[in-house]
Amino acid sequence: MVDQSAVGRRFTPVTAHVEAGRLRYFLDTLGETNPVYRDAAAAKAEGFAAPPIPPTYLFCLEMLDNENPFEFLTALQIDLGRVLHGEQSFTYHAPVMVGDTLTFSPQVTSVTDKKGGAMTLIGVETAVTNQHGVHVADTTRTIVVRNG
Repeated sequence: MVDQSAVGRRFTPVTAHVEAGRLRYFLDTLGETNPVYRDAAAAKAEGFAAPPIPPTYLFCLEMLDNENPFEFLTALQIDLGRVLHGEQSFTYHAPVMVGDTLTFSPQVTSVTDKKGGAMTLIGVETAVTNQHGVHVADTTRTIVVRNG
């Protein structure tokens, strides 16, 4: 069972490149047709230097380009079969665009037992910086672990 000693634990940073082809595949999967995400001229007309990414794409990038996407489960000795993805949120500080190279730096920020210890909620926050060292976003997710 994960305890408070996990709070503050950091995991291997992940580097991801924002590629137009992979972004198009993601947009096609969602049925997203807004030209600002697909067309450089449409993006420029909206004030972007290149097509931006849609808000939830950061989560995909972190998972797709991570050589060990379940590192935190292994490190915290959590059985994947007992895990639910509880919540996800994104806070953007600057646009993320096609052509960017991002670094994701995850850290456990909270561990909370619920239902008398039957469940543990693990908060993970990830700081995202671009190739210029600009802090462009923070992602927050809650992992629910069924204990027992």
